[in-house]
Amino acid sequence: MLFYNITLHCYVVIEVKIRAFEPGDMGQIGTYVAAVDGILRKDGDAPTVGLLVCKNKDNVLAQYAVNSSNAPVGISEYELSDLMPENFKGTLPSIEEIERELKE
Repeated sequence: MLFYNITLHCYVVIEVKIRAFEPGDMGQIGTYVAAVDGILRKDGDAPTVGLLVCKNKDNVLAQYAVNSSNAPVGISEYELSDLMPENFKGTLPSIEEIERELKE
């Protein structure tokens, strides 16, 4: 996802992974950050910032990966269970129900 932070005057690249962090992910988001800087960034814009959001991460490994990169990138985690209120869980269709509807 690509955003522009009007307070910081910079582009923000956000990549969401549905799996755990892997060190190679830094190269991928670093490439996206460099591409946005090279293609979209104009005079007056601050350097593009990257945010990598993963299902989970090893903090030590993530810190080494961040330290090895020149790109301004942060790594964070998410928990899906905290995104959906408990009373909604029973009202949403299952994956199987959605797939069955799509086939019809």
